Amino acid sequence: MRTRWRAGALALLLVSGLAQALTLDEARRQGLAGETLGGWLAVRVPGMAVERLVAEINAGRHAEYERIAADNHLTREAVARIAGQKLVARAPAGEYVQGINGLWRQKRAAQSGADGAAP
Repeated sequence: MRTRWRAGALALLLVSGLAQALTLDEARRQGLAGETLGGWLAVRVPGMAVERLVAEINAGRHAEYERIAADNHLTREAVARIAGQKLVARAPAGEYVQGINGLWRQKRAAQSGADGAAP
């Protein structure tokens, strides 16, 4: 009986841990992580879940950047910079991005006007 209780408690802990797993979209929306111009996801607010997520995402990006670089006779760093510029530009309003100066800024809604200036 006691063994079943322990097994049930362990299963509940595992399921609740999976349910609480942080997704990339959640981390971005909550401001826990953000994109950099270098092409890498970075932690804004330290925590075990976000740090683990960022490490996993960046490991995948590393492999993909290597593949793209080899296919196009570029360096991985060049591919990462190109991807970083696109990721920062495409980040929706409300998400944080890291500028060239290393400071975080929250993206705002696009301003109207052909030159991006406020009307």
